[in-house]
Amino acid sequence: MSLTLDLDLQIAIEHPNLPSQTDFEKWATTAIGNSMNQAQLTIRLVDIEESQTLNHTYRNKDKPTNVLSFPFEAPPEVELSLLGDLIICVNVVELEAKQQNKTLQAHWAHMVIHGCLHLLGYDHIIDADAEEMELLETQLIQGLGYDNPYKET
Repeated sequence: MSLTLDLDLQIAIEHPNLPSQTDFEKWATTAIGNSMNQAQLTIRLVDIEESQTLNHTYRNKDKPTNVLSFPFEAPPEVELSLLGDLIICVNVVELEAKQQNKTLQAHWAHMVIHGCLHLLGYDHIIDADAEEMELLETQLIQGLGYDNPYKET
């Protein structure tokens, strides 16, 4: 089974060094894998202000965050391949990559995969769920040739 991905990449921040559309498609396709035959996904790249506003509005946390996931849930009688939206804060991703001693490309890949897994229903609130999600993320990231995103630096 091969995934057909329709990715709407929205760049809402001027920045000279962003991954390509092809990179985002590769990372999302890796995360979604065989979960669906067809998927529509929006990834919006934002600044600190937009990230903080959305995080405050939807999660009641008044600070910017790396990635927000908004899954789409269609009514049972409606069949749509719309997976949902990811909002990724460019500045937070860059800062985290430096703080965690990771390459920027590897951290971008991790954020997209992490966000897509949330859209697929994975979560990390309960320890057992977090372990399952982190194991899957690590396998997917390493399958792309990057280091384990959870290794201590």
